[in-house]
Amino acid sequence: MNISVDLTLSPLSNDYEQHVIDFIKALRASDFKVLENPLSTQIFGEFDQLMPFLNEKIKASFENQDMCVLTIKVVKTDRSDYEPSF
Repeated sequence: MNISVDLTLSPLSNDYEQHVIDFIKALRASDFKVLENPLSTQIFGEFDQLMPFLNEKIKASFENQDMCVLTIKVVKTDRSDYEPSF
């Protein structure tokens, strides 16, 4: 089953920007399709491959920070080719 995952990483520290950059670069280094906008990052793939990958990258990111919030939305479909029709 293909999924779309929307992620917003919000480190609660003064050096938040580097943590966000490192997290996005880790996602980009994968074979998954990654799209970014100013508010969040989306990643698309097959559920059984993508979720363990995200688990690993989220854990690594959390281990490098004292406090952090990660907002995740998971959609049960591949929305990587979405274009507004209005």
